[in-house]
Parts: sequence; C-alpha cells; structure tokens
Amino acid sequence: MATPLRVGVAQMESALGDIDANVEKHVEAIADARGKGVDVLMFPEVSLTGHSAGHDALTLARDRGDPVVSTLADAAGDICVIFGFIEEGPAAQFYNSSFAVRDGRILFIHRKINLPTYGALEEGKHYASGRYVDTFELAHRWRASLLICADVWNPGLVYLSALHGATVLFVPISSAREAVGAEFDNPSGWDVCVRFYAMIYGLPVVMANRVGQEGDLTFWGGSRILDAFGRTLAEAGTGEEIIVADLDYERVRKARHLLPTVRDSDLALILRESERLASIVGVPESVRKHS
Repeated sequence: MATPLRVGVAQMESALGDIDANVEKHVEAIADARGKGVDVLMFPEVSLTGHSAGHDALTLARDRGDPVVSTLADAAGDICVIFGFIEEGPAAQFYNSSFAVRDGRILFIHRKINLPTYGALEEGKHYASGRYVDTFELAHRWRASLLICADVWNPGLVYLSALHGATVLFVPISSAREAVGAEFDNPSGWDVCVRFYAMIYGLPVVMANRVGQEGDLTFWGGSRILDAFGRTLAEAGTGEEIIVADLDYERVRKARHLLPTVRDSDLALILRESERLASIVGVPESVRKHS
C-alpha cells in the first residue's frame, strides 16, 4: 500500500522582478519544510518573478538549464519542490511555467495552457500557451498532475489530468481580489472550484496562492490542502506561512470506489463528439489531426 504523502504549501509574497531575493526566500522555506518532514513543497504561480512580470519577460526569463533552476533543485534534496517562473523555451518562446525538482534534477515541467486576458489580466500578451496535460510519479501510487491557476477553470484540463492517472493535483495560483472584476468573488470562486474537483474525481488538491500587493492588485492568500472527499485539511490565512497536511491514499481508494467518476469517464464518447463538433464548426481535418 502507498504511504501517506506529506504535502506543504509555501504561501509567500514575491518581490516583483527580483529573482535573487525570491530565490533566497525559496531556499529558506525549503529548509523550514524539511524540518516539518514534508515530501512535496509547492510555491505559488510565478513565485520567482512576481505576478506582473510579463512586461519584463526578455529580462527575467530563464531556460531549464539556468543556475537558478539548479540552485533550487540542489536545495530541494529529497523533497519535491514546485516553483514558478518565466521560462524561455525553444525558438525564443516565453511561458508561464512551473517546475517540479528533486535530488538536483528536474522531474516535470508544466507550461500554463489557459492564459487569461480579461479583467486586470493580460497573460496572453506576454506568454505562449502550453500544449500538454500530463502527470509524473511522486511515490508509490502517488501520481501528480500540475495545472497553473486559470488552467483549472477549464474543466477539460482537469478531466485530462484525471484520465492520465493523477492521484493528487497541484495548483499554484496568483489570485488577486481585483483580477476579474468587482462583481466576481475570487476567494469564494476558488473555494468552490477546488472542492468540486476534489470531490468529483476523488482527487486531493493542493493549492498555493501568494499574498501581498502589486500595484492595484491585492493577493488574498487562502492556500489550502484538500483530501479526496473535498474536505479541507489545512488552510492558510492572509500572510506568509507554510501549511502542511498528510494525504492518505486509502481515502483516494475509498472516494473512487464510492463515486467512480474516473472509471466511468467515457473517453471514446468525448473523442467522437469533439470530432463531430469540429466538423460542425468548420475546423479543417488537417488542423484536427495536428492540434
């Protein structure tokens, strides 16, 4: 049987554009988490650069071989550490990416797919969109999926994570109260969002938000860890802190036995209907084959 997975969230305030200062805070948090016996520690979205750094992508972007990545990979030791920054990929493409590192190496990279360009958000102006949903192995029977912020507001991406075999979902976010608009309650919206996915798929969810102020944006914190029934195991306040909780694989087994959503997902139906819809709206077959 799988052993419990101790997960931690480092809710922090990032200094906008100051990668060196942010790396120092990451290293300190990793040391703190090691003392708490954490197996996986996650930081918020773009934790190394700050939320509004897209304008300075040419200056702040780093590729996977950058010393900043190796510094955090070495500091991680046997802890899986998930952090975010502006990644420069092949062909001078810039991505909002999160890296998972452990034992001095990169385990996994996720490039944000759903780039919001509405309200006070303008990521589509600065970043290329990621193209893949995948999972990676953390430990025996613990398979992780990593989706960044607005990715989980596309239900299809979480659906794909579940079908790829995820048994825990990590969601780094950078959510401000003012991001969408005055009539949209971001903290309440996120509460409903992550509880729904945890419950519907029997999928523990680890969410890391940031805190602090950037210009007119107020980041509200509220990072949390949920079990496979959507119950909150740990929740942060509005300041910098590390929260920790143990995830029990037996709870995943029980949740998926009682509510077999993953088992009953009809991928053949989805594929057939997607193809039919594409033909209705006029997507050329050549595009459908290569999308």
